Amino acid sequence: MFTVEVDSELKLALIEPSFAKKYFEIVSKEEAYLSQWLAWPPLAKSEDFFLRFVRKSLLDYAEGKGMVCAMIYQGELVGNVSFNTINHQLKMAEIGYWLSESYQGKGIITRAVSKLIEIAFTDLQLEKIQIAAGENNLPSRKVCERLGMTLEGIISNRENLNGRIINHAIYGLSKQPVS
Repeated sequence: MFTVEVDSELKLALIEPSFAKKYFEIVSKEEAYLSQWLAWPPLAKSEDFFLRFVRKSLLDYAEGKGMVCAMIYQGELVGNVSFNTINHQLKMAEIGYWLSESYQGKGIITRAVSKLIEIAFTDLQLEKIQIAAGENNLPSRKVCERLGMTLEGIISNRENLNGRIINHAIYGLSKQPVS
């Protein structure tokens, strides 16, 4: 398993088929919670849903178009953090994430996203990171702000979130030139 250590409590592991069962367990228990800000949980009705997701994610990774990692906190798979898209031509990536409700408030997302930003700017030689968060998803927006990201704007009617049309707050972070 390919992993990157974030700190003594948290590591990121490139997504793999063996994670499908745990993803299904989390989403089965927390569908209502996760569906507040994610469109896909109501569609995740079997372990096979996650196996298909893993296959597509690994194909995108092999083609350099994305990278999905499981967040492993104190040995337990607790969610995902990813480069949803990597655009090498624009030297930019969009980051997304979700976390089990019972692991909220421990700084897991902030630490995981910080590590992905480091990978983007150092290993991938990208110049910009972007995160799109639901306008009213204040916890997600606070992650962006803690990481020093700039609110670049609000895009109206950006997503149909399980029958609810929501706006997105778009945050950006540019690589700082080395002085």
